[in-house]
Amino acid sequence: MKKITIKANDFFELLKLKGESMWDIFAQLIDDEEKEITFVNDKDEYLFHYILPTTLEKLKEDKELFSKEYADKLSGLN
Repeated sequence: MKKITIKANDFFELLKLKGESMWDIFAQLIDDEEKEITFVNDKDEYLFHYILPTTLEKLKEDKELFSKEYADKLSGLN
């Protein structure tokens, strides 16, 4: 499994500038090899990670699950 480390602040700022979602970028990274994407802060401290699947179908499932969980968490804040 290939390991990729991303500085979260820089990554999300770039997404805003390009008008893309992280899912668009993840889709571009898909190939036959599973990848572990680790997000770190500016001090290289671990924030979270994501195992990038090898198919667009699985990525779509992950996106739907993430969206549901995120919406559930937001509704719990109200």
